[in-house]
Amino acid sequence: MTSVDAAPAVTPTVRAFVRHRRTWIVLAAVLVLGALLVLTIQGTARGPGAPLAPDNPGAAGSKALVEVLRDRGVTVSEARSLGAALDAASSSATVLLYDEYGILDEARLSELAGAAERLVVVEPGFTALETLAPGVRFAGAASGPLDDVDCDLGPAERAGSLSDGQRLVTVDDVAADDGWQGCFRDGDFGFAVANGPGPGGADLTIVGATTVFTNETITRAGNAALAVGLTGASDELVWYLPGPGDADAAEAPTLGELTPGWVSPVMVLAIVVVVAAGIWQGRRFGPLVVERLPVHVPAGETSEGRARLYARSASRTHALDQLRIGTIRRIARMLRLPRSADVDQVTDAAARATGRDGASVHRLLASTLPAGDRELVELSNELARLESEVARTLDPRAGNDPRAASDTDPTGRRP
Repeated sequence: MTSVDAAPAVTPTVRAFVRHRRTWIVLAAVLVLGALLVLTIQGTARGPGAPLAPDNPGAAGSKALVEVLRDRGVTVSEARSLGAALDAASSSATVLLYDEYGILDEARLSELAGAAERLVVVEPGFTALETLAPGVRFAGAASGPLDDVDCDLGPAERAGSLSDGQRLVTVDDVAADDGWQGCFRDGDFGFAVANGPGPGGADLTIVGATTVFTNETITRAGNAALAVGLTGASDELVWYLPGPGDADAAEAPTLGELTPGWVSPVMVLAIVVVVAAGIWQGRRFGPLVVERLPVHVPAGETSEGRARLYARSASRTHALDQLRIGTIRRIARMLRLPRSADVDQVTDAAARATGRDGASVHRLLASTLPAGDRELVELSNELARLESEVARTLDPRAGNDPRAASDTDPTGRRP
């Protein structure tokens, strides 16, 4: 490749880049602003803490209950792990357990119930009921506020009633024989609270819903009296909300166990079908075959199509670079310059051949930038005129005046 092929290309300015791609820039800005807006809305809609957390002042938190207990002299501590809850439970403290995501398994639930003397379980899951109170079952949601205490549990009797939004449980005969009783009956549907002995002999109370303890609903009906009575039964209260670290990693199901049995055969069948379709419809293996094109595209049409693309994208500098490269290559060929000749050598040779000033020829072939379409056309005409002058100087039939061609239009028409 000759050095004249490596003529310097002029890079479009930042302003031109932004103008040509303003549509995509606007779309990207809209997407970024939308994402920021969504994140802001989610951040403001999300509560300041975890549900039923003792330090959460939001509607779903329990900070109001914790502050009341502390005013009454109860020491409230938050356990952030099962080990901390077990250590605190061994000191005769009341333990409140709210396992929102059912993290604790049967072994950990039994260990906690065996270590605590008084355990309050809020909105238990299926595993918790089966482990801690085998005869207690879920019974749906309450039909409304409840005022039928129907038990001899002190905090329930002092509360007298509960607001709506409660969840119900039932107590079967086996559990009743073991000492379990239900409080706040909702007709024949079930009870909002159940109390009885735990697996390790602890005083276990099951509250079906978090409504009794949350900041938003604790002041309704007798919710506050029941919450304070259950959690303030001793001088210390351990507030335990299990986290991911309390889960047993060994007991966690694998991906294969979670995947239905039909998924693997279907995936294998899909892979086989894709491979077979690729072999059937794909190109056969073998040497490349040269084929004749069905149509012939004239070079003029190709150049005209590229010119339209440059015009549509306003790539004036790129279009001018292509014209300059072609002009330099043809002038170097006409002047019999070596392939190693650079732009400066071609410029000097063209200036000597045409009698033009070397600096003006260099500006025309390398440095002048078009500010608009009019200047681009003028520069392209100047390039054609320079090439014509070089050709005339080499034509023995032309006159000795190298500037004679400057009076002729590049198309061959005189003004």
